[in-house]
Amino acid sequence: MAQNTFLPVLAARGGGIGGIVRWFIQIVIYDICITGIQDILGVSRMVALFIFLGIMLLITFAGYMLRKKMSGQADADI
Repeated sequence: MAQNTFLPVLAARGGGIGGIVRWFIQIVIYDICITGIQDILGVSRMVALFIFLGIMLLITFAGYMLRKKMSGQADADI
């Protein structure tokens, strides 16, 4: 009986089959990016992984700085 009450929670979070499919799609995209870096630069897969993570970190940091800058402008407009 407890399992039936758990299923709506999974559906509300986007879990279940949809979550698994989304997870697999993300893994495939990440793998394509890492393999592309590996082929283009001619480095090992581990080095390509660290390059990919560095690129993702830079994108995250840039988004954080842009959000911080924009929120400061929104406060100044009020």
